[in-house]
Amino acid sequence: MESNNKNNYSPSSSSSTSSTPHPAAAAAATTTTTDPVQSWWESVSKARSRILSLSSILPSLPSSSSSSSSFSLSSLAESDRPALSFLSSPDAYSLLSSSLSSPSSGSGSDPLCQWLYDTYLSSDPDLRLIVLSFLPLLSGIYLSRIHSSDSSSAPSLSGFEAVLLAIYSSEVKSRGGKPVVVQIPHLSHPSLYHTPRNKFHKSQPQAPSVGVLSGPLEPQIAVKSTKRPVIVGVTLDCYFKHISQMPTWSKVELCRFAGAWAGQDCACQDKFDEYDEAGYFLEGRNLMISSSESEDNLGITESKGVRIPLPWEILQPLLRILGHCLLGPFNTQDAKDAASVAVRRLYARASHDLVPQAILAARSLIQLDKRAREAAKAAAANTTSNANTPAKSKKHEILLVSK
Repeated sequence: MESNNKNNYSPSSSSSTSSTPHPAAAAAATTTTTDPVQSWWESVSKARSRILSLSSILPSLPSSSSSSSSFSLSSLAESDRPALSFLSSPDAYSLLSSSLSSPSSGSGSDPLCQWLYDTYLSSDPDLRLIVLSFLPLLSGIYLSRIHSSDSSSAPSLSGFEAVLLAIYSSEVKSRGGKPVVVQIPHLSHPSLYHTPRNKFHKSQPQAPSVGVLSGPLEPQIAVKSTKRPVIVGVTLDCYFKHISQMPTWSKVELCRFAGAWAGQDCACQDKFDEYDEAGYFLEGRNLMISSSESEDNLGITESKGVRIPLPWEILQPLLRILGHCLLGPFNTQDAKDAASVAVRRLYARASHDLVPQAILAARSLIQLDKRAREAAKAAAANTTSNANTPAKSKKHEILLVSK
């Protein structure tokens, strides 16, 4: 499926004049642009304008929804930091996610996709975070629809593709045509943790080996079927760079789609799980139940993901995201549980597809998850036992003083 998005989505261009400004006027303009108060106010005004423009795009929240009756987009826009208030609002996320999940979403004429596209092209970093927070839902719906319907009869998804291309193009510009590499030092080099058996000779230095995490990116003007995994993978990598600023419901959404993409009906996902005395899984399927209950409390609609092809271009950033959701110190239990289910399904999928990198990475994440849960369980048991143990009365100390 290919689409050219230059006609429907294009950043506004500004005309430049050839006249030379007066030196005093240029100095005044420089002073204005460098004024922190003026810069802050321009950022707030831009964010308020973008948020208020959603009022004419999105329908109002239904009265029967679980969202607060006092919620309104104008209340978010009037805050001191409108973009961050919008980012941390479960009601705002529920409102946009319901619109993105509608059957008619994603077309070239979708006004919400146009809003996401224009918002990401803005220079405000907080507004860009809003668009990135909806990337799991957008990419999940997009990939699920692409691979679940016949390409000849599939509806146009150029709106989704335009947003993905905007994120991809910004990453192409930031990398500057260079690959993302990691240097692995040679084992003969001395380090802080070991001393090599063979003495290191400076006359024969061993160059560190270089591993390429991501090759140089090429600019793209359309989402071609051959370039789709690379484009989606780069957008997921961009999401990973800002994952510490993403809300919980965005991370949980991505974990749920990752589990659906891998496939759900496979007993291999429970290979690392154990049973308790009652015969229930300590981890695995029961985590999906608790995670779903928590997502219902957050107002997140159920994702309709399907099993899709998972090349390494998508698996690599996906496993990084799941690793953060599992081991991040400030993640909620909902994100950890959803990631635990997803990584087990990805391990089962990689085992069937015979992808060595994914098998090793997913297996390591499962083991780390198990150890973290065992440590947390032991710490909780220790705390409970200490709380139930009665405190012993202290004996009075007798001080012997020599006369």
